[in-house]
Amino acid sequence: MPEFTLRQLQLFAALPDHTTLSSAAASLRISESALSQAITALEKLVGEQLCVRRKARGLQLTPAGVYFAQRARRLLQDADALVHDLAGSSGELKGPVRLGCFGSFASNVLPAILEGLPRLHPGINIDVTIGTHDDLLPALDTGLLDFAIVYDMLLPAGYSQRTIYATELEAVLPPDHPLAAQDSVDLAQLADEPLIMYDTSPSTANTYQAFAERGLRPKVVANMPQLVLVQAMVGRGLGYGLLMTRPNSPAQTLEGRQVAVRPLDPPASQTSVVAIWPEEMRLSPRAEAVLGFAVQALHCET
Repeated sequence: MPEFTLRQLQLFAALPDHTTLSSAAASLRISESALSQAITALEKLVGEQLCVRRKARGLQLTPAGVYFAQRARRLLQDADALVHDLAGSSGELKGPVRLGCFGSFASNVLPAILEGLPRLHPGINIDVTIGTHDDLLPALDTGLLDFAIVYDMLLPAGYSQRTIYATELEAVLPPDHPLAAQDSVDLAQLADEPLIMYDTSPSTANTYQAFAERGLRPKVVANMPQLVLVQAMVGRGLGYGLLMTRPNSPAQTLEGRQVAVRPLDPPASQTSVVAIWPEEMRLSPRAEAVLGFAVQALHCET
């Protein structure tokens, strides 16, 4: 049976984050030759080439190397969890939790978590990564995150999940728009209106799907990669937006302009914001504590 050290795993697990051996060595604070020797030793143990090291082309992992790095990260997570689980057997949880959060609602959910958690678990340190599904799912799969808070829509198989709060599409309108006088809005009323599309995964596909289910197609006049830009353009009367409901969400833009938020009737894209993590992984007690607090805090504020 191959024998390797945790240090060797730590070194190799860091390689996917670097394009050259020298940058990896600098980040790991060891010499380039020492890192190269550690890689060679691992390759001898597993009997396969794990990476290609060429000065002109930099550092490139082989398919076996990518797989090895992913598994190494998970083994290191398990080792870290073991140590901190034992340290926390006295009742105090200590150590890091790497939390991913979908960008469009991060500003609405993270402050409540980051403010309240230290009062219950002062020994837990949260490291936050913000992104879209395209950013967060690969980070989960490679062990860079403990769990991620995302929309429960268009998710691939292979993830465990827990519901945090329910959500659905809402229309965001200029306050003087004729439809803003209504208590609710039908998608059919919006089809010919100029839509400022929140253009990110999975929001774009979800919006088109909501219209398609009604036999409609939106009139997209602009694609914005950030939610605040959608709101800003709506606030200036350039169109309307379709955004998922979020807790702690004021009806105004960053410029201080008002917007009118109206539910859709009939409702569209009723789904949930959920925490997800790979099925083959078990949440550490620290991650469980963070997730449990998030469910409690955000349920109270929705």
